[in-house]
Amino acid sequence: MVYSLSDPLTADLSNSSISTAETPETSSTKILSGRSAEISTTTPLDMAPITRDRDVQIALIGEHTLAMRSRTWDRLKFEIEYNRRQGTTANAYLIRSDRTALIDPPGESFTQIYLNALKPYLQETPLDYVIVSHVNPNRMVTLAALMAQAPKAVIICSRPAAQALKAAFPEWPEERIQAIRPPQASLDLGQGHCLQLLTVPTPRWPDGLWTYDLATQILFSDKFFGTHVCGDTVFDENWRQLESDRRYYFDCLHAAQTKQVEAALDQIEKLSLRSLAPGHGPIVCYSLSRLRDDYRQWCQQQQQQSLQVTLLYASAYGNTAVLANAIAQGLIESGIAVTSVNCETSDPAKLTQIIEASDGFIIGSPTLAGHAPVQVQTALGIVLSSAVKTKLAGVFGSYGWSGEAIDLIEQKLKDNNYHLGFETLRVRFSPDENALAACHQAGTEFAQQLRKHKKRQTPRQSVTEVQAGRTEQAVGRIIGSLSVLTTHREASETSSQENRHSGMLTTWVSQATFNPPGLMMAVPLNQTTQNLFRPAAPFVLNLLKEGRTVRRHFQPTAADNTDPFSQVAHRPANNGCLILEDALAYVECTVEHWMDCGDHRLIYARVDSGDVLEATGVTAIEHRKSGSQY
Repeated sequence: MVYSLSDPLTADLSNSSISTAETPETSSTKILSGRSAEISTTTPLDMAPITRDRDVQIALIGEHTLAMRSRTWDRLKFEIEYNRRQGTTANAYLIRSDRTALIDPPGESFTQIYLNALKPYLQETPLDYVIVSHVNPNRMVTLAALMAQAPKAVIICSRPAAQALKAAFPEWPEERIQAIRPPQASLDLGQGHCLQLLTVPTPRWPDGLWTYDLATQILFSDKFFGTHVCGDTVFDENWRQLESDRRYYFDCLHAAQTKQVEAALDQIEKLSLRSLAPGHGPIVCYSLSRLRDDYRQWCQQQQQQSLQVTLLYASAYGNTAVLANAIAQGLIESGIAVTSVNCETSDPAKLTQIIEASDGFIIGSPTLAGHAPVQVQTALGIVLSSAVKTKLAGVFGSYGWSGEAIDLIEQKLKDNNYHLGFETLRVRFSPDENALAACHQAGTEFAQQLRKHKKRQTPRQSVTEVQAGRTEQAVGRIIGSLSVLTTHREASETSSQENRHSGMLTTWVSQATFNPPGLMMAVPLNQTTQNLFRPAAPFVLNLLKEGRTVRRHFQPTAADNTDPFSQVAHRPANNGCLILEDALAYVECTVEHWMDCGDHRLIYARVDSGDVLEATGVTAIEHRKSGSQY
């Protein structure tokens, strides 16, 4: 059955049609040749009953250009983006000019019915090119079958996609896969159909590619500007009814990668567009400007959220990426801005900046041969060195057998005193609906914990240096605390050939200033404190944890001939004094002023750095019976 073209926006095609010979109809193929043509009476949004079988709908959308929409009327997958259960379409496009190009064949769910629908169109004009906007295991199944039927066809894709395809199909000749040279390249099909190929990498699709046809002014936008709905209408006549579905699609797929989306939108500004042909849902024509503006606005709304979480992951087979997306959706629905980072393509310097700017972070990893991928290990190292320990953390991952990578990341974070915002998620093999629901709930729980976490923190002046958060957290432990003061003198300052370290127990300490952070301390005049009374004298104040016995080694009654440091684990600080490993926290300080006060000397010292060694402990306090003794 063939319908005439009726849309005034394609007047240049008003006298054209697809002949019966060109459009053979099969039981799994529906054919259209216009924007307003309808096959049957439908429900609002042209949504057909979910009892219909999967099929392929074919429509003429531009000169020499067909849309081939593989349709399912029920939920396609478990992913969060399909939660509305309105079906979807997997849109492929066929341009038949002097040379023929196929854009984005569908995934494994549609392989057979799609190839059956495509076959008649390639009988007289063999397939020259297959343009792949992104690759995944599902699409590779269809590609393998398609390339077997079209042995002379060449795949055009981005470099990351080419690497993935060559790894998956090592038996294919090298010339069958051609990677474009970014940022853009061109492919001339003849008769004005010069295709511009633009790379649009994102964390979720680092191999992203757009195709723009100069002849029809159609941008084939793959994962951008789509909607998960299924109906008989090819174009977006009823675009107002699609608004909530479009926003849901954006939130699920793009809200966690807004910077990359904005960069992609900037590329569109240079193009003369008549329509957008996405990978899912109706083709965009009637709401072309509106949808582009909506994407800009939605990006800005995400970036204006008061709290931001960085979501880092690598995904060997796509499973960890699916989990990451579900967690992101829970965060986004809770009003948290999410920045997705694919560890496989991230720049270490940029990753450091993103981590420092975030309020919390979540790391996801697959397990490969008992380990986390190298890219995840690198990212974890950056996190541990750049994320202050006041940040909330989370861990998730997928695995096939043992899942050691997930346990490794969790333990590393706990060892470094990070609090976890949800119970670590471990998903074996491909996630099912229950696993994704748990991930979504984890995102929601993380958002709640993050807000509580931020409220508990004392308001403080905004700082940019990484160490400042650790320092302030450590200074916050000084509340009449029981501490061990350690000092040292260089060998050149003593008669000994070795550096001399001293330590004493003290309780008369209080925070004195916020900016710069500083403390005030009253000390007696003795051999240990003599090291303090010189310009810029360094010392470390080790704040002790309640319940430990470190203090007994530094009591005034301890044997004079016993080196207390030989009895406790310790390490040197940056200023040369000693940090006690069993302390609750420590601060490194520099003496700036002192004055005599009765039988003690009052010291003001600047806090240079510090850290909390055990986040869950309680500061030890000395309870005295008399004010005339320590």
